[in-house]
Amino acid sequence: MKWARGEQGDGTEVTGVIDGDMLYPRASLGSDVATGEAISLAELELLAPVVPGKFIGLWNNFKASAEKGGLSHPEHPLYFLKAVTSLCGPGVEVVLPASAGRVVFEGELGIVIGKTCKNITPEQGEDAILGFTCINDFTSLDVLSADPSFPQWTRAKSFDGFGVAGPVIETDIDWSQLTITVLVNERERQSYPASDMILPPAQIVSCLSQDMTLNPGDLIACGTSLGARPVKPGMAVDVVIEGIGRVGVTIVAPQP
Repeated sequence: MKWARGEQGDGTEVTGVIDGDMLYPRASLGSDVATGEAISLAELELLAPVVPGKFIGLWNNFKASAEKGGLSHPEHPLYFLKAVTSLCGPGVEVVLPASAGRVVFEGELGIVIGKTCKNITPEQGEDAILGFTCINDFTSLDVLSADPSFPQWTRAKSFDGFGVAGPVIETDIDWSQLTITVLVNERERQSYPASDMILPPAQIVSCLSQDMTLNPGDLIACGTSLGARPVKPGMAVDVVIEGIGRVGVTIVAPQP
Protein backbone atom coordinates (compact mmCIF):
# COMPACT_ATOMS: atom_id res chain seq x y z
CA MET A 1 0.00 0.00 0.00
CA LYS A 2 1.30 3.42 -0.97
CA TRP A 3 0.46 6.46 1.14
CA ALA A 4 0.87 9.95 -0.28
CA ARG A 5 0.17 13.55 0.60
CA GLY A 6 -0.73 16.19 -1.95
CA GLU A 7 -2.03 19.68 -2.51
CA GLN A 8 -5.09 20.38 -4.65
CA GLY A 9 -5.51 23.38 -6.91
CA ASP A 10 -7.36 25.32 -4.19
CA GLY A 11 -4.52 24.80 -1.72
CA THR A 12 -6.24 22.04 0.24
CA GLU A 13 -3.88 19.33 1.46
CA VAL A 14 -4.98 15.71 1.44
CA THR A 15 -3.47 12.45 2.67
CA GLY A 16 -4.53 9.09 1.35
CA VAL A 17 -3.81 5.80 -0.37
CA ILE A 18 -2.77 5.53 -4.00
CA ASP A 19 -4.45 2.94 -6.20
CA GLY A 20 -3.62 3.19 -9.89
CA ASP A 21 -3.67 6.84 -10.89
CA MET A 22 -6.01 7.88 -8.08
CA LEU A 23 -5.58 8.95 -4.48
CA TYR A 24 -8.26 7.86 -2.01
CA PRO A 25 -8.38 10.35 0.90
CA ARG A 26 -8.15 9.09 4.48
CA ALA A 27 -8.79 10.84 7.79
CA SER A 28 -5.09 10.73 8.64
CA LEU A 29 -1.90 8.85 7.85
CA GLY A 30 -2.48 5.15 8.47
CA SER A 31 -6.23 5.57 9.02
CA ASP A 32 -8.85 3.23 7.56
CA VAL A 33 -11.46 6.01 7.55
CA ALA A 34 -12.26 7.34 4.07
CA THR A 35 -12.98 11.08 3.90
CA GLY A 36 -14.07 11.85 0.35
CA GLU A 37 -14.09 10.97 -3.30
CA ALA A 38 -11.02 9.70 -5.10
CA ILE A 39 -8.79 12.37 -6.62
CA SER A 40 -6.78 11.99 -9.81
CA LEU A 41 -3.04 12.19 -9.18
CA ALA A 42 -2.88 14.51 -12.18
CA GLU A 43 -4.85 17.04 -10.12
CA LEU A 44 -2.44 16.91 -7.16
CA GLU A 45 0.98 18.36 -6.46
CA LEU A 46 2.70 15.69 -4.40
CA LEU A 47 4.25 16.90 -1.16
CA ALA A 48 6.51 15.12 1.31
CA PRO A 49 4.27 12.16 2.29
CA VAL A 50 4.41 12.96 6.01
CA VAL A 51 5.00 15.99 8.23
CA PRO A 52 6.98 14.48 11.10
CA GLY A 53 6.99 15.59 14.69
CA LYS A 54 10.62 14.46 14.75
CA PHE A 55 13.01 14.11 11.81
CA ILE A 56 15.89 11.88 12.95
CA GLY A 57 18.96 10.99 10.92
CA LEU A 58 21.61 8.30 11.50
CA TRP A 59 25.35 8.45 10.98
CA ASN A 60 27.73 5.50 10.45
CA ASN A 61 25.09 2.86 9.85
CA PHE A 62 26.52 1.07 6.80
CA LYS A 63 29.29 -1.51 6.90
CA ALA A 64 31.03 -0.51 3.65
CA SER A 65 31.27 3.12 4.70
CA ALA A 66 32.41 2.23 8.22
CA GLU A 67 35.11 -0.07 6.85
CA LYS A 68 36.43 2.60 4.49
CA GLY A 69 36.47 5.19 7.28
CA GLY A 70 38.04 2.87 9.82
CA LEU A 71 35.00 3.23 12.09
CA SER A 72 33.66 0.67 14.53
CA HIS A 73 30.09 -0.61 14.31
CA PRO A 74 27.83 1.23 16.76
CA GLU A 75 25.61 -0.81 19.08
CA HIS A 76 23.19 2.11 19.45
CA PRO A 77 22.22 4.52 16.64
CA LEU A 78 24.47 7.55 16.30
CA TYR A 79 21.91 10.17 15.42
CA PHE A 80 21.06 13.84 15.02
CA LEU A 81 17.86 15.82 14.56
CA LYS A 82 16.99 17.77 11.44
CA ALA A 83 14.66 20.76 11.72
CA VAL A 84 11.19 19.91 10.45
CA THR A 85 11.43 23.07 8.32
CA SER A 86 14.16 21.32 6.30
CA LEU A 87 11.47 18.97 4.95
CA CYS A 88 10.49 19.18 1.30
CA GLY A 89 8.89 16.92 -1.26
CA PRO A 90 9.22 16.05 -4.95
CA GLY A 91 9.96 18.61 -7.61
CA VAL A 92 10.99 21.57 -5.47
CA GLU A 93 13.99 23.86 -5.88
CA VAL A 94 16.50 23.57 -3.04
CA VAL A 95 18.47 26.76 -2.47
CA LEU A 96 22.13 26.43 -1.52
CA PRO A 97 22.68 29.25 0.98
CA ALA A 98 26.02 31.00 0.65
CA SER A 99 26.69 30.23 4.32
CA ALA A 100 26.37 26.49 3.67
CA GLY A 101 29.56 26.22 1.62
CA ARG A 102 30.19 22.69 0.36
CA VAL A 103 27.00 20.60 0.36
CA VAL A 104 26.69 16.88 -0.43
CA PHE A 105 23.70 14.71 -1.24
CA GLU A 106 23.03 11.58 0.83
CA GLY A 107 20.51 9.14 -0.60
CA GLU A 108 18.87 7.15 2.18
CA LEU A 109 16.03 4.83 3.11
CA GLY A 110 13.51 6.49 5.43
CA ILE A 111 11.42 4.82 8.13
CA VAL A 112 7.97 6.24 8.96
CA ILE A 113 6.64 5.42 12.43
CA GLY A 114 3.04 4.19 12.56
CA LYS A 115 2.25 4.07 16.27
CA THR A 116 3.35 5.63 19.54
CA CYS A 117 6.10 3.56 21.15
CA LYS A 118 8.46 3.76 24.11
CA ASN A 119 10.98 1.20 25.44
CA ILE A 120 10.01 -1.44 22.90
CA THR A 121 11.82 -4.57 21.71
CA PRO A 122 13.09 -5.03 18.14
CA GLU A 123 10.15 -7.36 17.53
CA GLN A 124 7.78 -4.62 18.63
CA GLY A 125 9.84 -2.17 16.58
CA GLU A 126 8.96 -4.11 13.45
CA ASP A 127 5.27 -3.62 14.22
CA ALA A 128 5.74 0.08 14.95
CA ILE A 129 6.94 0.82 11.40
CA LEU A 130 4.20 2.06 9.08
CA GLY A 131 6.39 1.94 5.99
CA PHE A 132 9.40 3.26 4.09
CA THR A 133 10.16 6.25 1.89
CA CYS A 134 13.05 7.82 -0.04
CA ILE A 135 15.21 10.44 1.68
CA ASN A 136 17.85 12.88 0.50
CA ASP A 137 19.70 14.15 3.58
CA PHE A 138 21.64 17.13 2.23
CA THR A 139 24.57 18.12 4.44
CA SER A 140 26.81 21.18 4.61
CA LEU A 141 30.30 19.79 5.15
CA ASP A 142 31.76 23.24 5.80
CA VAL A 143 29.24 24.06 8.52
CA LEU A 144 29.57 20.62 10.10
CA SER A 145 33.30 21.04 10.69
CA ALA A 146 33.55 24.85 10.99
CA ASP A 147 34.12 24.84 14.77
CA PRO A 148 36.57 22.17 15.98
CA SER A 149 35.08 22.34 19.48
CA PHE A 150 31.56 21.35 18.35
CA PRO A 151 30.49 19.48 15.19
CA GLN A 152 27.32 21.27 14.06
CA TRP A 153 25.18 18.34 12.94
CA THR A 154 21.83 20.08 13.35
CA ARG A 155 22.80 23.29 11.58
CA ALA A 156 24.63 21.46 8.78
CA LYS A 157 21.53 19.41 7.98
CA SER A 158 18.67 21.82 8.72
CA PHE A 159 18.77 24.45 5.99
CA ASP A 160 15.41 24.78 4.26
CA GLY A 161 14.98 21.98 1.73
CA PHE A 162 17.82 19.84 3.09
CA GLY A 163 15.44 17.02 4.07
CA VAL A 164 13.83 15.64 0.90
CA ALA A 165 11.22 12.88 1.39
CA GLY A 166 8.89 11.01 -0.93
CA PRO A 167 7.27 10.42 -3.23
CA VAL A 168 5.22 7.95 -1.16
CA ILE A 169 5.34 5.74 1.92
CA GLU A 170 5.29 2.06 0.93
CA THR A 171 3.92 -0.23 3.64
CA ASP A 172 4.35 -3.60 1.91
CA ILE A 173 8.01 -4.02 1.07
CA ASP A 174 11.04 -6.02 2.21
CA TRP A 175 13.58 -3.34 3.12
CA SER A 176 16.47 -5.83 2.97
CA GLN A 177 15.97 -6.32 -0.77
CA LEU A 178 16.13 -2.62 -1.63
CA THR A 179 18.87 -0.65 -3.37
CA ILE A 180 19.24 3.08 -2.75
CA THR A 181 20.36 4.94 -5.88
CA VAL A 182 21.08 8.62 -6.49
CA LEU A 183 21.00 10.14 -9.97
CA VAL A 184 22.55 13.53 -10.68
CA ASN A 185 21.38 14.94 -14.00
CA GLU A 186 20.26 11.35 -14.76
CA ARG A 187 23.76 9.90 -14.17
CA GLU A 188 24.11 7.32 -11.39
CA ARG A 189 26.30 8.71 -8.63
CA GLN A 190 25.44 6.56 -5.62
CA SER A 191 24.08 3.02 -5.34
CA TYR A 192 24.22 0.66 -2.39
CA PRO A 193 22.15 -2.16 -0.84
CA ALA A 194 19.98 -1.51 2.19
CA SER A 195 21.00 -4.95 3.45
CA ASP A 196 24.46 -3.52 4.29
CA MET A 197 22.96 -1.68 7.30
CA ILE A 198 24.72 -2.17 10.61
CA LEU A 199 21.54 -1.59 12.64
CA PRO A 200 18.40 -2.72 10.77
CA PRO A 201 15.15 -0.72 10.89
CA ALA A 202 13.41 -2.64 13.70
CA GLN A 203 16.49 -2.36 15.88
CA ILE A 204 16.85 1.33 15.08
CA VAL A 205 13.27 1.94 16.20
CA SER A 206 13.74 -0.15 19.34
CA CYS A 207 16.94 1.66 20.32
CA LEU A 208 15.56 5.12 19.67
CA SER A 209 12.47 4.28 21.72
CA GLN A 210 14.75 3.75 24.71
CA ASP A 211 15.81 7.40 24.40
CA MET A 212 12.55 9.09 23.46
CA THR A 213 8.91 8.40 22.74
CA LEU A 214 8.34 7.88 19.02
CA ASN A 215 5.02 9.04 17.61
CA PRO A 216 3.06 8.30 14.44
CA GLY A 217 4.57 10.19 11.52
CA ASP A 218 8.05 10.50 13.00
CA LEU A 219 10.62 10.12 10.23
CA ILE A 220 13.96 8.32 10.59
CA ALA A 221 16.64 8.44 7.88
CA CYS A 222 18.66 5.22 8.10
CA GLY A 223 22.00 6.78 7.12
CA THR A 224 23.93 6.65 3.88
CA SER A 225 26.82 4.63 2.47
CA LEU A 226 29.64 5.28 0.03
CA GLY A 227 29.20 7.66 -2.89
CA ALA A 228 27.87 10.90 -1.39
CA ARG A 229 29.10 13.80 -3.54
CA PRO A 230 28.95 17.60 -3.69
CA VAL A 231 26.06 19.37 -5.40
CA LYS A 232 26.02 22.65 -7.31
CA PRO A 233 23.31 24.95 -8.68
CA GLY A 234 21.76 23.58 -11.85
CA MET A 235 21.94 19.95 -10.78
CA ALA A 236 18.86 17.72 -10.71
CA VAL A 237 19.28 15.22 -7.87
CA ASP A 238 16.97 12.18 -7.62
CA VAL A 239 16.83 9.42 -5.03
CA VAL A 240 15.41 6.22 -6.50
CA ILE A 241 14.34 3.10 -4.61
CA GLU A 242 12.56 0.50 -6.70
CA GLY A 243 9.25 -0.36 -5.11
CA ILE A 244 8.95 3.04 -3.45
CA GLY A 245 9.64 5.45 -6.28
CA ARG A 246 11.72 8.46 -7.19
CA VAL A 247 11.98 11.79 -5.41
CA GLY A 248 13.87 14.55 -7.18
CA VAL A 249 14.77 18.19 -6.54
CA THR A 250 16.71 20.85 -8.43
CA ILE A 251 19.60 22.68 -6.81
CA VAL A 252 19.58 26.47 -7.26
CA ALA A 253 21.72 29.40 -6.18
CA PRO A 254 20.34 31.98 -3.73
CA GLN A 255 18.72 35.06 -5.25
CA PRO A 256 20.86 38.20 -5.00
